[in-house]
Amino acid sequence: MSRISMPAVAAAMIFAVAACSVSESSVNPGDSDNIASKILGTASDAAAGSLLIYVDEEFASELAAMVPSDGSSVSAESVLPEADDACIRRIFPGSDREALTKSSGSDYKYHRWFKVTFSPEKSLVQMSETLAALPHVQAVQYNTIVYPAVEPQVYPYQGPGTRISSMAVAAGQSPVFNDPGLADQWHYSNDGSVCRTAREGADINVLDAWRLTGGDREIIVAVIDDGVWYDHPDLKNNMWTNEAELNGEPGVDDDGNGYVDDIHGVNFCYDDYQPVRWDRGSGHGTHVAGTVAAENNNGIGVCGVAGGTGNNDGVRMITCQIFEGELYATVDQVAAAFKYAKDQGAVIIQGSFGFDPGAYRNDLDYKTGPAEAQAMALDDFLNNNDNFSPYIDGGLAIFSAGNNYTGTICYPGAYTDCICVTALGADGLPALYTNYGYGSNIAAPGGESGTGGETNISACVLSTIPEGFTDGEWERETYAYMQGTSMACPHVSGVAALGLAYAKKLGKHYSREQFVSMILSSVNDLDGMLEGSKRSLRADNGALMQMNLSNYRTYMGTGSIDAWRLLMQIEGTPCIMAVAGEEQSLSLDEYFGGGADGLTYLGVDISDADMASLGLDAKPSIQDGKLLIHPMKFGSGKLTVRAVGGGTNVGNDSINGGQEISKEISIVTRGVAASNNGWL
Repeated sequence: MSRISMPAVAAAMIFAVAACSVSESSVNPGDSDNIASKILGTASDAAAGSLLIYVDEEFASELAAMVPSDGSSVSAESVLPEADDACIRRIFPGSDREALTKSSGSDYKYHRWFKVTFSPEKSLVQMSETLAALPHVQAVQYNTIVYPAVEPQVYPYQGPGTRISSMAVAAGQSPVFNDPGLADQWHYSNDGSVCRTAREGADINVLDAWRLTGGDREIIVAVIDDGVWYDHPDLKNNMWTNEAELNGEPGVDDDGNGYVDDIHGVNFCYDDYQPVRWDRGSGHGTHVAGTVAAENNNGIGVCGVAGGTGNNDGVRMITCQIFEGELYATVDQVAAAFKYAKDQGAVIIQGSFGFDPGAYRNDLDYKTGPAEAQAMALDDFLNNNDNFSPYIDGGLAIFSAGNNYTGTICYPGAYTDCICVTALGADGLPALYTNYGYGSNIAAPGGESGTGGETNISACVLSTIPEGFTDGEWERETYAYMQGTSMACPHVSGVAALGLAYAKKLGKHYSREQFVSMILSSVNDLDGMLEGSKRSLRADNGALMQMNLSNYRTYMGTGSIDAWRLLMQIEGTPCIMAVAGEEQSLSLDEYFGGGADGLTYLGVDISDADMASLGLDAKPSIQDGKLLIHPMKFGSGKLTVRAVGGGTNVGNDSINGGQEISKEISIVTRGVAASNNGWL
């Protein structure tokens, strides 16, 4: 995860301030108290030579007539003479998008935000006071720089492994997909062999979910990170493409959206919003993108959670670049990235970055003052109902919790309406580095190289990276291991994308709140495992640490994300937990009511594929009113139990009897069943 460096009192990560809480009245330029109240943030960590201003409607109309809609700058002398040879530009380009912007909500007045640039030698404090004294300027915001926390560690991938036991779907079928690196992506299907402390089943349970859906081209995920290598062999077919720019004239804004040559996205690190530069950075964004939607079943590399089935059916990704080497975007540029994602139809924001933990105490602190801008932009995305019909109203914003080894998580992930993701190791336990605490929503595999006190890079997350980062053969050069909540976050984004694809396939429609509720309840038990302690090595200094697991209980989220469970919720199919390796009788009361033990049952139907997935040598049966089942492996599957409703036989023309009733039930097998329907 990357962080946004910020003084404790201010520094909005992005955007502008919500119009509803910026005063609409002009102030007396000589009133120093009112002038000070209009200045948001501090000069600390702010970019030299620029400030953001929010103006009233009258002044916005005047500026709109002179400031180009393509985001380029003009002299501010005629309208801001006090600014002294400054230039002014729109923060949000694209005049042809203004009607959509205004219709999405009266509080989202992007057209009233402008950026004033001037000599970097001028005092930011003096310039902010000068601009705040202008009667039509209602707020002045310091343009805070967005910093990555640390350069992520990239571990070379040594080539396809041999852990194939968990890859088979059904007898007589080939492995689920033919990507050679899938066997080393334990975070998708963990057979417990990746390291000494690995726990079988500590994964996102996606293999069986792929039997139902692999994604959908209509689902778009915005990866807001450093640049994604859009020509990576495992990513290029799942990148969003602006056909007008692809087939248009280079150097021209062919579709009139205010961005030139935005074929697969935009580099927001520059005021003129340049094409994406994936070759200048850490590879972080490319790695995140691969987890979301590396192309599946194409015979090369690795798999993405929502990368399709090899039939051009993976979700698509937009790259919104906010880091380029040592060049970091400022708050206005990241603001534009969020709005751009919304305008291009992204349904999910994937954000593995955030403010320092503790920078905001609560949502109110976050939504008021200088951070109000980010809350405004996120709310606009979250509440945007125009682009996502017929399967969801609104958008999903998914952020990582942070890698600060602390019990405080980072905003915007901590913001109530965002999904905040904590990280697990291959042992299914909290990773040493993960932030946790109030506001954490859900956990996912983030990898952990030092779990158990032993270094094992294979216990990190395997995904795509840009070429040239490691040595070796070409195919190995473009895949590597990383670890962090940055790696956990795209697992949840990918599962959410799978869920939306399945909802669309089944003709289901949800509000954002309904769908978020399903994601956060599609989990396996985590708190039940948080007893005792574990050892792990710090990646930054190699120190051996002892973790008290009880400290994490209730603070990692609702549990560990399970892709199969989410698809079952979308279907409306209930899940029963079963223990692998044991014959057991499972109550049917929840599905057939309190009289389930006394019903006459007609049988159990199950497909060969589901039998194989659960490791069943014999079909389940009904004994004493309970489901008798003996699964031999970790997996997921569905079966149908048939019974007689009323009497002991089904009625027909020649005999009185009851009706045949049936229930489809999902079985999820794990280790030792927990009392809360999870697993230990």
